Amino acid sequence: MAEARTEPRRPLPEITELTAPFWQAAKEGRLVMQRCRACGELTWCPRPSCVECGGEDLEWDQLSGRGTVYTFTVIRQLAGRGARAFEKDIPYVIAWVDLEEGPRFYTNIVGCPVDDVEIGMKVEVVFDPVSDDISLPKFKPRS
Repeated sequence: MAEARTEPRRPLPEITELTAPFWQAAKEGRLVMQRCRACGELTWCPRPSCVECGGEDLEWDQLSGRGTVYTFTVIRQLAGRGARAFEKDIPYVIAWVDLEEGPRFYTNIVGCPVDDVEIGMKVEVVFDPVSDDISLPKFKPRS
């Protein structure tokens, strides 16, 4: 008898003590990043110290959620069994977005046909609730 094929589960980010404020804000529809109180630089990804000066006094700062597509790629086919969890989304866009505040953010572009995405496109954050605890920040074209 053939085995029933089950839907593969998507990998989700792990919420840690360090990343919990980011995920809580995302759940509330806010994009935040750590800012160093010593030098004022934003730090991404969450970490215990500033990447610029090494300072350990970091606070969570709310960002505008606006940015510009720096570069992107369109995923049009699966590459390996591990990607099966994303099969229903194909085609989809993975992009680096330059946030207005400076950092570059790795994300998906949603809310428009994949062939309409272009470098330099102005975008804004939206949140995709994928579990009770996690809302993934994604970006859509700015209206």
